Amino acid sequence: MERRTIGAAALEVGAIGLGCMPMSWGYTESQRSLDSSLRAVHTALDRGCSLLDTADMYGPFTNELLVGRVLKERRADAFVSTKCGLLVGEQHIVANGRPGYVKRACDASLRRLQTDRIDLYQLHRADPEVPVEETWGAMAELVKAGKVRSLGLCAVGARAVRPARTGRRSAGGARPRSRMHDGTLAQLERIQQVFPVSSVQAELSVWSPEAREALLPWCESRGVGFLAAMPLGNGYLTGTLTPGQGFEPEDIRARHPRFTAEMMAANQPVVAGLRRVGARYGATPGQVALAWVLAQGRHVVPVPGTKKERWAAQNAKAAQLILTREDLAEIAALPPARGSWY
Repeated sequence: MERRTIGAAALEVGAIGLGCMPMSWGYTESQRSLDSSLRAVHTALDRGCSLLDTADMYGPFTNELLVGRVLKERRADAFVSTKCGLLVGEQHIVANGRPGYVKRACDASLRRLQTDRIDLYQLHRADPEVPVEETWGAMAELVKAGKVRSLGLCAVGARAVRPARTGRRSAGGARPRSRMHDGTLAQLERIQQVFPVSSVQAELSVWSPEAREALLPWCESRGVGFLAAMPLGNGYLTGTLTPGQGFEPEDIRARHPRFTAEMMAANQPVVAGLRRVGARYGATPGQVALAWVLAQGRHVVPVPGTKKERWAAQNAKAAQLILTREDLAEIAALPPARGSWY
């Protein structure tokens, strides 16, 4: 698989990563299987998807334990990315960016992952009660201590900032700029003064392209890697979901406005467009969606999540699909997705 670099240290990873969250948290609990998930991770590594993305909050903790079982056997094949800064309670999630906690969290993640170093340690969310510079400074100390190789920031939650209505045009005909990532950009400018940022992780997909406006250019101009979260639109862009199929109560899509029966039906033209492009190459809609993300820049690494070996193999194969300018223009002309987090 093609290799891409993350950050000024030019850390190499496979062009497509593996999001491990669905194996333990967030999606279709009844379909989770430890053995199936372990096979999915091994399959991804076998095909060059070296970046394994997890977090201490997934489970909580059980996702890192799962990844640790693979790392015990195949540490040299993997680029380990995990996160800190969020605590999961019974009915809520809260941020904790206190320096002492960050250092304890790192040690705990190292134990669960069965490794002596984390390749990329990401701040999941900044704590509103703690200056982000203090949290980042504590993370930088972990790099100096040899426990972590590089640092990354996850974008501020999408619902934290309401973007402008991008469907309306100004008098000059241009669409107004979304302000979705303004909070993240402000954080990045602050922490970059403390210690270099190696990566930014944010949602980026055919139906959620907002990061292209300001966040992606910020990363490219500074040599910062971009980890594209949810590049398959929470599974919708694979074309395997049926409008009105319903989701289990704990599945995050059960509360996602784009996954109501009405919106899933309304957004079928997006999937149909990806399917048309894919038909020219013998590729699936999901593979076209991943190829589109890869085409957004050499610093971009899509991190599709899955818990099944079949999808891990299919996602990896998307790295071989090179879209032409005509393909990209056809995708750009697709109708914007309806429904949002807002």
